Amino acid sequence: MTGPEKVALRDMRWWDIERVFQLERELFPEDAWSRGMFWSELAHARGPAATRRYVVAEEDGRLVGYAGLTSVGTAADGEEGGDGATGVADVQTIAVRRDHWGTGLGSRLLTELLRAATAFECAEVLLECRIDNVRAQKLYERFGFETIGVRKGYYQPGNVDALVMRLSDPSASVDRTEPQAPAIPVNGVEGTETHG
Repeated sequence: MTGPEKVALRDMRWWDIERVFQLERELFPEDAWSRGMFWSELAHARGPAATRRYVVAEEDGRLVGYAGLTSVGTAADGEEGGDGATGVADVQTIAVRRDHWGTGLGSRLLTELLRAATAFECAEVLLECRIDNVRAQKLYERFGFETIGVRKGYYQPGNVDALVMRLSDPSASVDRTEPQAPAIPVNGVEGTETHG
């Protein structure tokens, strides 16, 4: 039996990449990220100048999900969010092993990313979602994301369109959700600066 209380979230580290890559290929066979893409993202996820946040979800030592977000620039039209936030975050990926669908793990991972967006002082969060992924769309809508556009043929090689979704003021969305586990400190100290 699986349950959200048995699943632990922690920062993704370089030694997780192979397991993350295997799950990525299982869940997204047509448009899976490469190992190099994960390495590149993690290269920007530590230290005082970090612009990325990646987490993994484990249950009894088994990888059951992962998620990542990047902080980019400033909000459109100089919008300002709660507490004077002006940055923009982009959800890069959220993945949950099929046998954990419906357990609330996707919500926990998204909540962790929104906490990171708040820590990065982002006024809004953007993401792309496959137009045929209704399950993910419903998750994002529960958190307050709204569709603001469509990117034709965004997912390749299948030529599948993507919905572009936006959430204004991620801190308000996190406040509305009920925390199931303590937040993971952004840029938590593990290892060393040079050997992460």
